[in-house]
Amino acid sequence: MRVGIGYDIHPLVEGRKLYIGGVEIPSEKGSLGHSDGDVLIHAICDALLGAIGYGNIGELFPDTDEKFKDAKSEIFLKEVKKILDEKNFEIVNIDSTVILEEIKLSPFVEQIKNRLSSILDLSSDKISVKPKRNEKFDSLGKGEAIACFVVVMVKLKNE
Repeated sequence: MRVGIGYDIHPLVEGRKLYIGGVEIPSEKGSLGHSDGDVLIHAICDALLGAIGYGNIGELFPDTDEKFKDAKSEIFLKEVKKILDEKNFEIVNIDSTVILEEIKLSPFVEQIKNRLSSILDLSSDKISVKPKRNEKFDSLGKGEAIACFVVVMVKLKNE
């Protein structure tokens, strides 16, 4: 068994869509990023890559590469899943905390889990998405940014 941790943060700006776990969340502000800025998928990618010792999302999908400009982050997660499969790893579980002040994510949690389940071909009961607020502290609490922490456990198939 191996464990990986992932983290991502993006500023929130008007005129962008907000994607969390591959789901578009109704909002006046969205994540500013080179791709679609999906902090949950980015953090999951980093956690999975870290667990298998395979670098990070910025190395595989650099923000200097124009082909990733405004790309759906689901593409990154599908590619990371392929790497896990090639290395003979399977996901045991994913535990995430999404920090977002002004938008209630609770109504979207099941939809997010189901989307991630579909992308990863993983039972949704192995995926946890916990929305949290920063209670008005710092840029997250002021609604200027969105962040996500993820912990994953993976194992070699047949382990």
